[in-house]
Amino acid sequence: MALKDYMRQRFLPHIWCAGCGHGIIMGNMIRAIDQLHLKKNDMVVVSGIGCSSRMPGYLDFHTMHTIHGRALAFAMGIKMGQPELNVIVPMGDGDALAIGGNHLIHAARRNVDLTAIIMNNSIYGMTGGQYSPLTPTGKKATTAVYGTDSRPFDVVALAKGAGATFVARTTTYHVQEMVNIIKAAISHKGFSVVEIMSQCPTYYGRKNKLGGAVEIMESFQENTVKTGSKKAKASPELMERGIFVQKNEPEYVETYQALTAELQEKAQKTSVDRKGGHHE
Repeated sequence: MALKDYMRQRFLPHIWCAGCGHGIIMGNMIRAIDQLHLKKNDMVVVSGIGCSSRMPGYLDFHTMHTIHGRALAFAMGIKMGQPELNVIVPMGDGDALAIGGNHLIHAARRNVDLTAIIMNNSIYGMTGGQYSPLTPTGKKATTAVYGTDSRPFDVVALAKGAGATFVARTTTYHVQEMVNIIKAAISHKGFSVVEIMSQCPTYYGRKNKLGGAVEIMESFQENTVKTGSKKAKASPELMERGIFVQKNEPEYVETYQALTAELQEKAQKTSVDRKGGHHE
């Protein structure tokens, strides 16, 4: 199908700023779903609040636009109730790592079969350009006019440490790589975290004199390197991209269902024994 067949045309044009990277991410997420030949009725996209969280409104899947920071909690509920569905959770800095950080680490710890796409534009864009847990040290924001004095999270290290069984990073410049990584993340049985570096020319770019969308995307190309490559080893100052973790471990919903079935079987056996006059 064409990209437009996956979108709710009545809600277009979108509200993202000119040059925002989130539309690139949405387009490549659609391409990944299309290449996997997944049915629209088998997809659920859940978001919280923020620039990235406008995405479900434009997609013709089952969608939920929930409350700030709780997208993963809602998504887990959906997966527990309908485990056959493919659930994707696009999030921004706050939804994923500020108010939503607790949900992220526990979804990773449990290894719930969800795909978390963290759209990292280094800023809180929707609410006015405040600095976020992903704003690099020293960079300016409306709430850090002299530069941030805090270190940002390393999304990949955090996800790995919390136990996610699929962890990857890419950028809006590397579009084919992004499609392939999202396909691998959706196909993975377990909790998948995909960090995508996304440009915000309106707030982050302007405040830090980084230029427009093209210049910021070119910086992604210049300042990142494929993980495991010779260049990555020779240039540790560059940000690595690619798949960092991809392993098979017990998935939470399946484990929960197996435990429930075992307890139900025991309860049924106990009931039968009691009716027959036997007691454990």
